[in-house]
Amino acid sequence: MPEIVTETYNANQIQVLEGLEAVRKRPGMYIGTTGPKGLHHLVFEVVDNSVDEALAGHCDRILVELMPDGSVQVSDNGRGIPIDIHPKTGKSALETVLTVLHAGGKFGDGGYKVSGGLHGVGISVVNALSEWVEVSVWRLDTVYIQRYERGFPVTELIPSKSEEKRRGTQVRFKPDPQIFTTQTEFEYDIIASRLKELAYLNAGVKIEYCDRRGAELRTDIYCYEGGIREYVAYMTRDKEPIHPDIIYVNGERDNVVVEVALQWCIDSYNDNVLGFANNIRTIDGGTHLEGLKTVLTRTMNATARRLKKIKEGESNLAGENVREGLTAVISVKVTDPEFEGQTKTKLGNTEVRGIVDSFVGEVLNEYLEFHPAVATSIIEKALQAFNAAEAARRARELVRRKSALESSTLPGKLADCSSRDPKLSEIFIVEGDSAGGSAKQGRDRHYQAILPLRGKVLNIERADDSKIYKNNEIQALITGCGLGIKGEDFNESQLRYHKIILLADADVDGAHIRTLLLTFFYRYQRELLDRGFIYIGCPPLYKLERGKTAQYCYSDRDLQAAIATFPPNANYNIQRFKGLGEMMPQQLWETTMNPATRSLKRLTIEDAAEADRIFTILMGDKVAPRREFIETHGSKLGFADLDI
Repeated sequence: MPEIVTETYNANQIQVLEGLEAVRKRPGMYIGTTGPKGLHHLVFEVVDNSVDEALAGHCDRILVELMPDGSVQVSDNGRGIPIDIHPKTGKSALETVLTVLHAGGKFGDGGYKVSGGLHGVGISVVNALSEWVEVSVWRLDTVYIQRYERGFPVTELIPSKSEEKRRGTQVRFKPDPQIFTTQTEFEYDIIASRLKELAYLNAGVKIEYCDRRGAELRTDIYCYEGGIREYVAYMTRDKEPIHPDIIYVNGERDNVVVEVALQWCIDSYNDNVLGFANNIRTIDGGTHLEGLKTVLTRTMNATARRLKKIKEGESNLAGENVREGLTAVISVKVTDPEFEGQTKTKLGNTEVRGIVDSFVGEVLNEYLEFHPAVATSIIEKALQAFNAAEAARRARELVRRKSALESSTLPGKLADCSSRDPKLSEIFIVEGDSAGGSAKQGRDRHYQAILPLRGKVLNIERADDSKIYKNNEIQALITGCGLGIKGEDFNESQLRYHKIILLADADVDGAHIRTLLLTFFYRYQRELLDRGFIYIGCPPLYKLERGKTAQYCYSDRDLQAAIATFPPNANYNIQRFKGLGEMMPQQLWETTMNPATRSLKRLTIEDAAEADRIFTILMGDKVAPRREFIETHGSKLGFADLDI
C-alpha cells in the first residue's frame, strides 16, 4: 500500500495558466477529433491522472468501469484531488482542476515528479466535453462530492463522513452527444488495449476493467509484476528466441528513469522496437530511441570484433543488421519531458540519449561476456543480414532509379492521375486486370490513380530484402506510390498519394491479398499506417432491385435489413457480386470510388504489440499458432462481413 501523505499535496501546488473558454467550441484542438478516437481519448485522460499518482508512488490500484447508462467511472486509491481553497482562483482546488484549462499538479514543485499529462488539459477538457461529471474524493476519512454539467459546477463541494476506510479519487462522466455526434458508445477492446499497455509499463500496478453494460458482467484484470519484460515476452511468445532470458536494464540518473527489455528471435527478418516516455508511446522516436539504437550497434560490433567474427579491415555491422529479429521496449520517465509537437510523439530531451547509452551499454556488455554462445548467435544472425545486404543494395539501387516522379520511370501498369498534389491524390491498388480495367474506366482521372497487381504479393514476413526488392509487384508498389527504401527515414514529401486504398474482392482470396499487402506496409514502412495513409475500400456484396429502384448492400446484414422494409410477398431480385471484375465501371464508381457515396476504412494501429503478434501468427513460418488462432477466432469471421 502506498504511503499516505495527503497533507503535503494541497492547493498551493495547483498552478493556473489559462481559462477554459474555447474547448466546447473547438474540441478538435484538444482531443484531435470528435470521432471514436477522440471519444476514447477522454477515458485515457482520466486514467492517465490515476497512473500519474502511481508514478508518484501514491497509488497501486485503478478501476475502470463502463456503466449501463453510457458513462465511464475511473477510481483509484491515490491521494485524492486536493479540495482546499486555491489561493489564486478562490475556488476549491478540485473545482479549479475541473474548470480551468492548464490547471494541475504537473507544472510546479511538489505535485508530481513525473507525469505523462504535460499539457495539463486532461480532466478539465473531459469536463467541458461531457454531458455531466461526478467527482468523489476521499481524504482523511471524509468524502467530497461535486457534480458538473457541460463544464459548470451544478452543486457545491459537499463533504460527508466516509464510512469506508479508503482514499483516492473517483471520476464518472458521460460524453456529451452535442459534441460527439457520430458515436458516444465506448468500444471495450480499444480501452482494454491501452489499459493493458499501461499495466505493462507500470510494474505492479493493478488495473481492473469492468463492462457493466450487458446482461453479464465482463471483467479483466491487468497486473504485471515483470513490467516491460512481460511485455516483450508477450510479443515474442509465437517466435523462437535466440536467448532464453530477456535482457533487462533498469536504472535512474539525473532524475531520468530508464527501463529496457531486449529479446532477439531467430525466425524474424524485422525488428519491433517500441518507445515510451512517461507512459506515452513515442511513435516518431526521440532521444531515448536514438540512444538505444546507437549503443546496440556499437556494443554488438565491439563484441563481434572481440569474438573475431569481424576481422581487421572489415566493415562494421549496420544498425539494421544488429536489430534484425529484435523485439524491444524502452520506457523512460523524465521529470521535465520535452515533447516535439502537441501530439507528444517524439521525445526531445538531449540528456536522455547519453543516459540510455550508458545504462544499456553496461548491462548488455556484461550479459554478452557471460553468455558468449548467445552473443555468437546474435552476431551470426546480424552477419547473415549484412552478407545479404549487397544483393539487396543492388536491388535497392534499381528501385531508386525507378522512383523518380517522371511518368517514364513509373510502372507501365500504373494508370496515373493528372494531379501532382499528393494531398489531393489517391491510388487504388487492385488485384487482376479485369478489376483494374473497370477501375480505370470508372475513376476520376484528375485525382484517382489505379495500380493493378498480378497474383498475390510476396509474403515479406518470410523474405529478406534481396528477395523483396527483386519482386516485380513489390517494385511496382514502391515506385508507384513513391515509398522510398526500407530502413531509411520516412519522407512524406516523396509520397505520391496521401490515400493508398486497398481494393480487393470480398471473399477469402481477397482477404488473403489484403493481408499480404498490409504485411508489406506494416513491415516495410509502418509510418504509412501510423500517419493514416492506408485505407480499405469497401465494395458492395449485393445489388437489390425491386421494380425500377435498386440499392447496393455491403453485408448480409444490410441485405436482410433492406428486404425487411419490403411489403410481404414483394418481388425483388438479388445480384451477388463475386468480384470487382463483375461490376460495370459506373457501378464501381458509384459504390466504391465516388467520395460522395463510397465507404472507406482508414487503418490505424492502436496496439502495436498485438499487431506485431498477429502478423507473426498469420504470416510467419509456424503452422501451429496459425491453426490455433483460426480455430479460436474463425467462427467470429463471416466472410460476407469481412472487416480487416
